[in-house]
Amino acid sequence: MNIPFSPRPPLLSQRWSSRGNPRPLLRRAWATDRLLTLVGLAMLVTLAGTLVGLVVDHRVITGVPAWLKPAKFAISISIYSFTFLWLLGYIQGHPRLVRLAAVVTAIGFVAEMVVIAGQVLRGTTSHFNLATPLDGFLFERMRDFIIAVFLMNLLAGILLLRQRLTDPVFATALRLGLFISLIGMGVAILMVVPIPAQRPAFDAGFGGAHTIGLPDGGPGLPVVGWSTAGGDLRAPHFVGLHALQIMPLLGWLLSRRRFDALGVRGRLALVWTAGLTYLGLILILTWQALRGQPLIHPDPTTLTALVLLAAAAALVVLAVIIRSQRRASPIPSAV
Repeated sequence: MNIPFSPRPPLLSQRWSSRGNPRPLLRRAWATDRLLTLVGLAMLVTLAGTLVGLVVDHRVITGVPAWLKPAKFAISISIYSFTFLWLLGYIQGHPRLVRLAAVVTAIGFVAEMVVIAGQVLRGTTSHFNLATPLDGFLFERMRDFIIAVFLMNLLAGILLLRQRLTDPVFATALRLGLFISLIGMGVAILMVVPIPAQRPAFDAGFGGAHTIGLPDGGPGLPVVGWSTAGGDLRAPHFVGLHALQIMPLLGWLLSRRRFDALGVRGRLALVWTAGLTYLGLILILTWQALRGQPLIHPDPTTLTALVLLAAAAALVVLAVIIRSQRRASPIPSAV
């Protein structure tokens, strides 16, 4: 069953907008999948618990407060769960596959949080920990569950490609966001495979590392912990994951009537420009990290790449605006 074409998408204003009241949004999420909705809500409760842990438990694991990682993952999982439910709400005619994607994602996230919090209770780290057979088993199972979440994201992307949505601009942004987030997830693969940049971590007996060129746990940025002394793959991983929210939001904004003067082709050009620029940023940040370079200390080569990327995007945006203004300008009549 396909959604018929209409000039305006239902989008947030009709399908998910709550006008300050979260109940309609929660009802929609509940109707899409109850289990994943419960996981999203449970992560908010988990977040509250981890904040208490940050106050009363002063232990430090890998250079940061013990409960900081569970807190960050609780926030991330909750945001991802509700965003994924929102995206699944646009898929019609495949209820079993939608249910599969939601349930597997929910189970994967619960398993990941159980391992992360459980390892904090044991006083050790969850990621890349092969210190004991139990630590290795927990890390490997957590990795397997996240691979399953990745595959469910891919499944949703394939279903959305087959879905006829109501607005080509928003539809393109939705699909680009999903597939760019897949690439962001894929960056994490570089953390756990024995590429040359990761060889020191494997030689030291770990199953991978976030940091390139230095052991994990060194000086880092506040809250996120990204290394300020070496490369850190968490930066492109984070940026890539949040394409899932940023690209659909951009598509929604460009679908508003205030941008009608750009025309459908112009707005599509802006969406594709934003998507390719976003992808380029992920690739540059990954390249920077793999060279052992801190995010906040880019070298001239990295800066040049970033400037060229921004300049190319700006030129396309400028060209789209100029074209739309020429189309809108009346043609002077002959005297």
